[in-house]
Amino acid sequence: MQKLINAPEAFVDEVLEGMILAHSQELARVGSRGIVRADAPIRGKVAIATGGGSGHLPLFSGYVGRGLADGVAIGEVFASPTAEDMLSVMQAIDGGAGVLQLFGNYGGDVMNFGLAADLAQADGMEVITIRGADDVASAPRGEEGRRRGIAGIVFLYKIAGAAADAGASLAEVKSVTDRAAANLRSMGVALAPCIVPAAGRPTFELPDGAMEIGMGIHGEPGVRRESLREADEIVDELIGTILDDLPMQRGESVDVLINGLGATPIEELYVLYREAAARLGADGLLIRRGWVGEYVTSLEMAGASISLLRVDDELVRLLDAPASAPLFRRL
Repeated sequence: MQKLINAPEAFVDEVLEGMILAHSQELARVGSRGIVRADAPIRGKVAIATGGGSGHLPLFSGYVGRGLADGVAIGEVFASPTAEDMLSVMQAIDGGAGVLQLFGNYGGDVMNFGLAADLAQADGMEVITIRGADDVASAPRGEEGRRRGIAGIVFLYKIAGAAADAGASLAEVKSVTDRAAANLRSMGVALAPCIVPAAGRPTFELPDGAMEIGMGIHGEPGVRRESLREADEIVDELIGTILDDLPMQRGESVDVLINGLGATPIEELYVLYREAAARLGADGLLIRRGWVGEYVTSLEMAGASISLLRVDDELVRLLDAPASAPLFRRL
């Protein structure tokens, strides 16, 4: 293991300390491992709370800011944050209009965020929960409730955050975010593992010249392993699987997210986008906006994911609304 770290057990806290120091005008720390907007709480605004394991930057901490999340709780690498930290975050960001919990559909997060919501509600806070579950590879149609949340959750942050900034009620923020989630699908491919600092060894083994279709961002098993194919073939399979799960009519519009997992050069992501544009165009779909870059990573895992969001006029307005956070990037 060759990493620019100190003691592995200090990794997460030193990352958070560095972020706060680098972005002290935008971010503040609460509890043990919570980060919130420096200007929180915003009175009368629905607060967006999220969080999850470390190792996915810019996901979670990088998306705390105007028009996005108001606060996050952070766990160890690839592990859920504690319920205590999530509760501290919600207490720090609640402006009296309620809190929307928005996080990925993973067992530890579901349990700890649920406990935090129960404790907050017992203190009189209004809390509603939405789980990101966009990964089509993790469960078949009809079992969407078992699906993992991957890079598509960035679209949900953008939509929920913009709706909240515009003064929508908690019920209204939930409604539009639910609609976006229902029109969102993702699928990825892994080419090489990452190394969790505390473990000091790869999270999985993948032989040279091989790839795993549908692998999760923590190294969860995908649908199959096979020899590495050309980029166009991989894109066609990922998009084909997504469109089989979320059929669309010719002339409908989508936003497309090509996400790098941490060790894939941006040049390769643009190669993927090139074929995604060609494939969607051949299917008669209109790309409203392309998003290309590292939005949800997995330390130094090599690979990428593709997310498609079917958009309507309201979703477009929310996607294009102003937003600002330390690591948020919009083309």
